[in-house]
Amino acid sequence: MKERHNYYNTNLQPYAHENRGQMTKAEACLWKYLLSSKRMLGYTFNRQRPVLNYIADFMCKELKLIIEVDGYSHTLEEVVIKDKKRQKDLEDVGFIVIRFTDEEVLKGIQNVNRVIELTIEELERSLRPPPAPSRGGQAPK
Repeated sequence: MKERHNYYNTNLQPYAHENRGQMTKAEACLWKYLLSSKRMLGYTFNRQRPVLNYIADFMCKELKLIIEVDGYSHTLEEVVIKDKKRQKDLEDVGFIVIRFTDEEVLKGIQNVNRVIELTIEELERSLRPPPAPSRGGQAPK
């Protein structure tokens, strides 16, 4: 797992492939309406992407952005603890992780869209090089 491949874990690839065929309704909606075919501000997202020892629901490699959709089981205490560790591990290697509940996706996809767009715009600003300092109105030499 090398950083240049965004910590891709080939050992998890068969499980990720299986998960792609078993997406939840919320994951399928997020994929169909917002993330597939470069719909999200022109960025490519992968679904069910093996990274570290996890399978991220959605990942944009270029932005190092991971989007997770938490189902109803994610309210159980042991799942919440695992999710926190997972998120910390991913953030420790440079990923930004944003999470939505199934309900947020299914009942408020416009808000989900807005949050993702704002996150991407913020990441784009942080990736742009700072503007060159002005020369105080002086003609270039």
